[in-house]
Amino acid sequence: MLLRKVTRFLLLSCLLGLSLPSMAATEQDYQVALSHWGKVLETFVNAEGQTDFIALAKQADDLQAYVDFVARVSPQSEPFLFPTENDVLVYHINTYNALAMHGVIAAGIPADFDGFFKRLRFFKLRDIQIGGELTSLYDYENDVIRPLGEPRVHFVLNCMVKDCPRLPQQVFVAETLDSDLTQLTREFFNKAKHLKLNNGMSKVSVSEILDFYTEDFVVSGDEQDLLPYINQFRSSPIPADYRVEFIDYDWTINQQP
Repeated sequence: MLLRKVTRFLLLSCLLGLSLPSMAATEQDYQVALSHWGKVLETFVNAEGQTDFIALAKQADDLQAYVDFVARVSPQSEPFLFPTENDVLVYHINTYNALAMHGVIAAGIPADFDGFFKRLRFFKLRDIQIGGELTSLYDYENDVIRPLGEPRVHFVLNCMVKDCPRLPQQVFVAETLDSDLTQLTREFFNKAKHLKLNNGMSKVSVSEILDFYTEDFVVSGDEQDLLPYINQFRSSPIPADYRVEFIDYDWTINQQP
């Protein structure tokens, strides 16, 4: 009798176009998904933060498992899984990085994102799914992540090109997020790749990340006001009268040699 009632309900639901309630994700589901992402980072990312995209494309099951999880689960869809601000931010950092990595493979591992139209296609026109909602990497970063108000996030988000911050070989976790953000921001501002001093001309050239998101670092939005922010993370502070310029961003895919 019970089986007959269930069968009747399922048939009626199909006929009426009703959707059946989905099973809510559990904390265990989330940890399993994170373990898949962790395996990807440990296996295919080296100490310099470069990814072996060619090998990953042939063994993408772990990456796909994580992407499938975030496609249906997010802090918006399952808020009980993300009780603190750090839990929310950690989810978004891991998810952005994984979806960017997945996107490079889905795009056939392009050599670069040079030029406006290549970047438009990858960041804005390509759909990604997060918590059951379609969006793009561009909208995800600007509409969801940046409004959380943590400027150091720009030194851990990674779109898989050479001038992005170094991609760590482990997942971000809420318990160590603050120290990880500080450590990786310090690493960023003390690397010649991202910051070059010209003492003879009293100028500093910094990554274009600081140009892309100036207003996230200083209220004025003025590039010349960036030095106090940068100096918080420098081992050797930059003189306050130095002129700020920006290093052209290298959009070459950060593939392992």
